[in-house]
Amino acid sequence: MAMTTPRTHEGRVLPKQDEELVDQGLQFDIGTLVGRRRMLGLLGAGTVLGLTACAGSGEGSSGSSSSRARSASSGSGSSTSGSSSSLTEIPDETAGPYPGDGSNGPGVLEESGVVRQDIRSSFGSSTTTAEGVPMTLTLKIKDLAEGGGAFAGVAVYVWHCDRDGNYSMYSEGVEDENYLRGVQVADDNGTVSFTSIFPACYSGRWPHIHFEVYPDEVSITDASNAIATSQVALPQDVCTTVYATDGYEASVDNMASLSLTSDNVFGDDGGTSQLADVSGSVAKGYDVTLVVGVDTTTEPSGGGAGGGGQPGGAPPSQG
Repeated sequence: MAMTTPRTHEGRVLPKQDEELVDQGLQFDIGTLVGRRRMLGLLGAGTVLGLTACAGSGEGSSGSSSSRARSASSGSGSSTSGSSSSLTEIPDETAGPYPGDGSNGPGVLEESGVVRQDIRSSFGSSTTTAEGVPMTLTLKIKDLAEGGGAFAGVAVYVWHCDRDGNYSMYSEGVEDENYLRGVQVADDNGTVSFTSIFPACYSGRWPHIHFEVYPDEVSITDASNAIATSQVALPQDVCTTVYATDGYEASVDNMASLSLTSDNVFGDDGGTSQLADVSGSVAKGYDVTLVVGVDTTTEPSGGGAGGGGQPGGAPPSQG
């Protein structure tokens, strides 16, 4: 007697061989639905991987930087936006020898006027303005302990060197200045923004911007209250363009021997999560943006002096 081949659907034997597909019962229907969802999930993951691969091979548009994945491996310094699903905690880094937060010599965070959006000029006894290519720095702070949502209300202290590679309050000739330092309180979107100038590249360090995140404005008077201390890395293509302009001549030679992968701060991962997205031009100025993941459930390990160099001298390699 010949055996009859059982009827199947999507590779599964129908439990009721004499009934229509719609009458196979609840258990069979559930199994079919689960199988389809699993397949859609796999297709979705493949689509994401495909899009990621395409994004990694694409070139940025004029005036903006290109692929972060490529720059992290090559040390070129170009960048592009990452997705929120890939957001991780910002690496803890040294505050360097010249933080100005009171942890290593002078402190600016207790002075009236430090909470400001435009940090190009000194405040208090001096009104000197740092010259250079205009730059707007925007940091988007995310609260990883609360699912990566906006970290509203945190205070962010930002500082960086000037066009000559000097740090106000420390370097020779600018000890009485406090320009390129300031604090902003994050809005409801967890965003802070600073008007500044593009920093130089000094000997031994990839171009960068320092920042500390505090729970609130009241907390900034004590550096030990910082819940994150890190640095923003600037893309090579933009740096090369800026450093070709008047006033940045020393940066050209300093940067020639550096890369993101050889830098003593960004070198461990090529600055993957610290490389800013940058757009703009020398004439109009540059918009520098970084999404910063802060996790209050982990113990901060950054901050402190980076060693090397003395206040009043040239910035050291760890600055």
